[in-house]
Amino acid sequence: MFKRTVLSAVSIAALTLITACGALGTGPVYERPAIETPASLGTLRSSTGTTTDWLQWWKGFQDPALDALLREAAANSQDLALATARVDEARATLDQNKANLYPIVDLNAAATRKRISENTATYSSAIAPVSDDRLVGLSASYEIDFWGKYAKADEAARARLMSQSATRATVLTTLYSNVAQSYFALRAFDAQTQLAETTLVTRQENVRLQKRRLDAGLIGQLDFSQAESEAASVLATLQAARQNRNNAESALAALLGRKPADILQPKVVRGETLGDLYTRQAVPGNLPADLISRRPDIVAAEQNLIAANADIGQARSAYFPKISITAGVGQQSAEMANLFDPASLFWNLVGNLAQPVFRAGAIGALVAASNSRQQQALAQYTQSVQNAFKDVHDAMNNVDAGKDIATTTAQRIAALRETLRLSEMRYKAGYSSYLEVLSAQRDLSQAEFALVDVQRSQLASLVSLYKAVGGGWDAGTLAQAK
Repeated sequence: MFKRTVLSAVSIAALTLITACGALGTGPVYERPAIETPASLGTLRSSTGTTTDWLQWWKGFQDPALDALLREAAANSQDLALATARVDEARATLDQNKANLYPIVDLNAAATRKRISENTATYSSAIAPVSDDRLVGLSASYEIDFWGKYAKADEAARARLMSQSATRATVLTTLYSNVAQSYFALRAFDAQTQLAETTLVTRQENVRLQKRRLDAGLIGQLDFSQAESEAASVLATLQAARQNRNNAESALAALLGRKPADILQPKVVRGETLGDLYTRQAVPGNLPADLISRRPDIVAAEQNLIAANADIGQARSAYFPKISITAGVGQQSAEMANLFDPASLFWNLVGNLAQPVFRAGAIGALVAASNSRQQQALAQYTQSVQNAFKDVHDAMNNVDAGKDIATTTAQRIAALRETLRLSEMRYKAGYSSYLEVLSAQRDLSQAEFALVDVQRSQLASLVSLYKAVGGGWDAGTLAQAK
């Protein structure tokens, strides 16, 4: 008898599961918003024609030190750890929602001993005032997802998991971009420091030469003071370059997720010089056109829209009846010895239907709020697509312009070197004052410093382009998140 009852309960649970599989959806079917996008992202005038490995774009710089820094950042970044924890939380929420699609089964065991008052109106001498009761059994409850409430909740939770996974990818691509750009800035400050040190040696040598000329009566105090002023100016530039280099080191150490002591005493391994990095840069010639499916922030925005769309169906299901089944089976007896006697068997099966009649507009407000959130998600998705194409446009423009400016600056440096050579000849021949030489030296030094800045900026723009087209992450990781 007991086995037959258990089998009946299992059959009922199976029937409810079959019913749930045929649940009727109440929400709108998701369709990707129609946004008119260009068929091509355009071409770069400065392209080197290189085929880019978008998953590991940094390999194009051929700098093992940069590769190691990116690995260190990915291993230690707290932003990435936070994003990973949020993915785990979203996965746990999905698992929790999945549980709603199955019956709840509990094992119950109880032992009761009680005494009733002999002075109550209902007391009878035929009833012993002290009684015992023992129970062991199973109870089950199940809400039939006839209107798709839990199915929509599962769909929304799955989309939010995908969104968090894509958001983690956005954090990762941003981290790679920031580390690379910070590394380029550090190498730029290294180059400017070295340039200032070399220039200072030259200026100090000029001061010594001018001092000997002053002592010999060949020049006046004005020329000597001008030489000293120029040397002091270069020294100040060197001090500023060292300051910037030290700050860049600590900033990069923090970005790498290093310990506080290592941030106070930063030691960042250097690899290729800025000039070599600039020469080796691989400007892509194969810009991907599938920007919408490549950028993780757009993927995250669309998954949020899918989730909001599913929330509407979940909210609408509150208009319809709630159908649930509860069941129980077990053994109950006053005496422990009779607990598993066939006569101690009990079971119950209850079906329940509850149809909302009056909620003072609460359900309508819930649906309206879901619709509003869906519109917000739609606006955010549209804006993400718009921003993505703007990022690509700006990055492409900056890469091309940076290359042009670098070429022009190099030409200017060549002209200034010739100007300096001629001004020194004129000064030694007595045709011009020392101020003309100092002006030529100053212009050349400033142009050389500017070239370093231009090269750093152009490399940073190239990294921004890699990031703008979603480089640095594998879209296949989203399939693993499902």
